[in-house]
Amino acid sequence: MDYALLRKKMVDEQLIPRGIRNSAVLEAFYSVERHCFVPEDLRYNSYGDFPLPIGEGQTISQPYIVALMTELLELRGGEKVLEIGTGSGYQTAILSRLAGEVYSIERFDILAKRAENTLKELGYNNIKAKVDDGTSGWEEFSPFDRIIITAASARVPLPLAEQLLDGGRLVAPLGDSFAQILTLIENKNGRFESRQVCPCAFVPLVGKYA
Repeated sequence: MDYALLRKKMVDEQLIPRGIRNSAVLEAFYSVERHCFVPEDLRYNSYGDFPLPIGEGQTISQPYIVALMTELLELRGGEKVLEIGTGSGYQTAILSRLAGEVYSIERFDILAKRAENTLKELGYNNIKAKVDDGTSGWEEFSPFDRIIITAASARVPLPLAEQLLDGGRLVAPLGDSFAQILTLIENKNGRFESRQVCPCAFVPLVGKYA
């Protein structure tokens, strides 16, 4: 199977026509081998326009949604990013190519270990990960320039809001199990401004502050 060709088609047919324009983001999606983050029996669908199960009731998100969330972060290189929900590690790999440091938290040990192994095998070395309750954030390394939450919650957990740097951006799906809106939140001198982007569907965020 020609994964390189499928990856190019994914970008050219799924991302660019839907408005993904940032050249660095597009280059990351051309480069990161999505099939390596998908269970082997589903790799023939790796570059399809839909989410895929990865175990533990979790999914690897639709490529377009991953790209949109990434573009909304407006990464310019050098940023310190907190990711809540490592999952397969695919979004982590994309962030790794665009930011300075990536700190990723996963609550399922089996997914965290699998993602860590994949990321190491592929040579991503600016990532620090742990198994924990992501809703508490990672205070040791805060504040963060950017925060991305890859599971749905009614509101942004308070510890995460507190760990977002002044001038920082946070992207998250907000809502309940039936209706979620991908939302961009910006910290402007301690005042949080939000912008609703589009409807979306994510698994629920679980944790103390969810």
